[in-house]
Amino acid sequence: MNLTPSGYVLIGLTALIGCLVAVLTFALLRIGAAARDTRRALRGEGGMETALLSAALQDAVAKLKAQERAMAARADASERLSGEIIASLTAGVIVAGLNGELRVLNPAGRRMFDLPDQDALDECRRVLGAITLWAVIDECLNARTPIVRRSITLPERRGGVSHLGVTVSPLFDGAGQLHGAICLFTDLTAIKDLEEQVRLKHSLAAVGELTAGIAHEFRNGLATIHGYSKLFDLQALPEAYRPYVEGIRAEAESLGDVVTNFLNFARPAHLTLSRVDLRAICERAADDVRADARGLGGSVDVRGEFAVVDGDEVLLRQAFSNLLRNALEACAGQGIAPRIVIQSAVDARLRVSRISVDDNGPGIAPSDRDRVFQPFFTSKRNGTGLGLALVQKIIVFHNGRVTASAAALGGASLQVTLPLAE
Repeated sequence: MNLTPSGYVLIGLTALIGCLVAVLTFALLRIGAAARDTRRALRGEGGMETALLSAALQDAVAKLKAQERAMAARADASERLSGEIIASLTAGVIVAGLNGELRVLNPAGRRMFDLPDQDALDECRRVLGAITLWAVIDECLNARTPIVRRSITLPERRGGVSHLGVTVSPLFDGAGQLHGAICLFTDLTAIKDLEEQVRLKHSLAAVGELTAGIAHEFRNGLATIHGYSKLFDLQALPEAYRPYVEGIRAEAESLGDVVTNFLNFARPAHLTLSRVDLRAICERAADDVRADARGLGGSVDVRGEFAVVDGDEVLLRQAFSNLLRNALEACAGQGIAPRIVIQSAVDARLRVSRISVDDNGPGIAPSDRDRVFQPFFTSKRNGTGLGLALVQKIIVFHNGRVTASAAALGGASLQVTLPLAE
């Protein structure tokens, strides 16, 4: 087949166009493949970013929860520590609200006021409202200023406490608004008792030094008067003069007894200390008066838990014998069959023994309860007023104290407090 030149040109153009189409098709295919790869790559990077973002959020939430748990644990630990501190304090703590409500009263404060642990705060507030302490808290709330180291005396001894040292501070919030008061109080009873013991010891020593010499001179004069009265022969005297001489003798003997008792009171106390069983002391003292009490139709009982103290056995027995004799005479003077009870208890917390001698006699007037221990004060017709004064001297020189109050039996209660043996 013979082709013309035009045919060859046509074939060449066709071949060239075919090559161009093939190249263009290949290029388009490559571009499409690249676009698909790009889209796949973009889709893969977006998923990774989403996964990374989700993981970061989960990690942040976990950290926040861990921080929340740590903060809650620290808050709980702080609250427990605060509670443990308040509960462990030997001083009393009261937190009062702005309207006078009781928010916190720690165990030491409950013990001081003899309030059971199970009593609700409202019941405790009612009891505390009758005590001078709450008036100090109200004063702080009204004045909005602290009250520092104020000493107050309780109207009646509660839980063995009679004197308190009080500090009250107002409570302000972050904005400076008053919302209550905190009161710290400590038991000053032991310190006040010690001060009273020292004062009494000095007073008793001064009385002894000033009056012992005078009492000796009185006794010498009375001995002379009594001796001369003995020289008279009553049978040789006229009948009308005998009563006068007998009166001189009787009065001289009575005054001699008074002077002897006063010398015993004024004489400096020299203690011979040893371990003394208070039950044995009280039992022996009770035996000394039990026969007289039964003769009057009465009784003497010894009850309770007794302790061992460091003391002078002879002087302590004399003190309790005087207390029992005083109770017996008080009942006999009113024609009452005596019922006398020696009641003892041991306070392990304060390390003291408390012994009361109670009777069913006429009792002691409230105005006289502090005066009955003064020398020569007596309500008895024939009393010298030195029995209870000597008791106080003996107990004070044993570092104890003696007080008078009303007894459950209706008469007087003489209460002795002595420190336990070390």
